Amino acid sequence: MRRAGSRIRGLAFGLAAALSGCASAPSQFYTLAATARPEAGASPAAYAVMVDSVALPAIVDRPQFVVQKGPNRVAVDEFNRWAAPLASSVAGTIAENLVVLLGTQRVVSGSLAPSFDPAYRVTVDIQRFESVPGEAATLDALWLVRRVGAGEATTSGRTTLREPVQGQGYDALAAAHSRAIAGMSRDIAAAIRAEAGR
Repeated sequence: MRRAGSRIRGLAFGLAAALSGCASAPSQFYTLAATARPEAGASPAAYAVMVDSVALPAIVDRPQFVVQKGPNRVAVDEFNRWAAPLASSVAGTIAENLVVLLGTQRVVSGSLAPSFDPAYRVTVDIQRFESVPGEAATLDALWLVRRVGAGEATTSGRTTLREPVQGQGYDALAAAHSRAIAGMSRDIAAAIRAEAGR
């Protein structure tokens, strides 16, 4: 009887240890950051700008990081995730960068946009948003700047950047994506300033 009780206790202890070993690691969450620096000698903009929308490839439009494993293979990392929907995060980061690059607080995206009356509207269609941990973040995007109202005009452009990852882990990868978005934001800001100067 004692032997049976010891055996049951041993099995219970082994099962508890096995289950605790199977417990999954907690998910980590990451954000993008505005990293643009003011342009030297640029005067503050006297107009308002709205980042209308950002479209992403369906393959990366999800909470999880999608990492390239080869030319034709990706992996979806369940434990490393974006803290907010990626398209709205990219739009918000572009808007924050434009605040710095244009020298005005009158730049919005997201829920404030419908009640905003901008002079320029920005639309971005991202063709590639690729992540290779420890290597690079690749951004390839088409963008459109539209002047609103009388004399409406549009300027389109394309930004293609491969930003090296400075360090290991997903923090460094998110930072590389942030730098690539800042590079695209500089192109957009230059197009807005050129249009405003015409």
